[in-house]
Amino acid sequence: MMFLHGIFPPITTPFYPDGKIYHRKLEQNVEHYSRTPTAGIVVLGSTGEAILLSDEERREALKTSRDAAANDKVLIAGTGAESAIDTLRLTEYAHDIGYDVAMVRTPHYYKGQMANPQNMLAFYRFVCDRSPLPVIIYNFPQATGYDIPAELVIELAEHPNLIGIKESSGSIEKVQKMVEGTRHIQHKATVTETFSVVTARMLQAAAAPPSTDGGALVSIGGEPAAKPSSAAVKVVGSLKTRQKEVGFQVLVGAAQKLAPSLDVGAVGAILAFADCAPTACYEIYAAWKEGDMALAREKQARIAQAAQRIVGELSIPAVKYAMDFNGLYGGPPRLPLLPLTADQKAEVEQLLENIRN
Repeated sequence: MMFLHGIFPPITTPFYPDGKIYHRKLEQNVEHYSRTPTAGIVVLGSTGEAILLSDEERREALKTSRDAAANDKVLIAGTGAESAIDTLRLTEYAHDIGYDVAMVRTPHYYKGQMANPQNMLAFYRFVCDRSPLPVIIYNFPQATGYDIPAELVIELAEHPNLIGIKESSGSIEKVQKMVEGTRHIQHKATVTETFSVVTARMLQAAAAPPSTDGGALVSIGGEPAAKPSSAAVKVVGSLKTRQKEVGFQVLVGAAQKLAPSLDVGAVGAILAFADCAPTACYEIYAAWKEGDMALAREKQARIAQAAQRIVGELSIPAVKYAMDFNGLYGGPPRLPLLPLTADQKAEVEQLLENIRN
């Protein structure tokens, strides 16, 4: 089980002008997000143009991003494909290189068949039964043309390896319905002593024997190693952990609706707008978490227009240009997506005039 509370940018895939993946810029972007207060990163989401990449390119992007990410950031791999077997192949690869969670979009090409709930139930149960990673559903009806019903999500949530959903429909009512319908579900997640996330890479690093450079390992002042502060705390190498009860985790995908989504029970968000403005998105979550609803609404209003226009309407080419404008590397999208026009670039700059992070 993985603790998914907070803000996650679904990172873009940088390209050279000739369309090849620009891995050095991908590394630099991931290193930048690793220094922000975001909870983790999503690789190969819709904003990552995953559907426009070859299988080899997807694997390369996953590997580059994993190698550049800080150990305390949750790594979510977008591994969804139209077939369950292809989904599993990429999920197994993501697990093998150190990812924490698989995000599996709803298959959608055969829309008539997907309208039959049994097909979707069978797909996710097959994947969850065999996935070495915990799974979250990815629902993005604006792109797929298929909107998974809340009732189906609630039924699937009974599976012990299905831990949440990224709900990008923008429906607050649906978020509330899913939260209320899954309240009875509880999983145990490993967290730090202060209830922050623990990733597999953190555990691996903590358990590794410290380098002694050939000398004897001694404790400072001759004191024995620190004992756990309570019986509930477990020490893994240099890391103190504990267990936390966590329900079915609903994350949303619309930055302009983040605060109201949190109000009805969402635990966080995977936001394309966080690609260009991670701190501005986090500030909404942080204010809400602190119970300062007036500040959360103020921070929400600050980004609402920009998020709606840049992400909701102009889409990936605008997200990438907004990243360029705010000091990351966006670069060109891949065809059939075209770069912004000069007028659109000027509009993005105006929208981001007071959101420079």
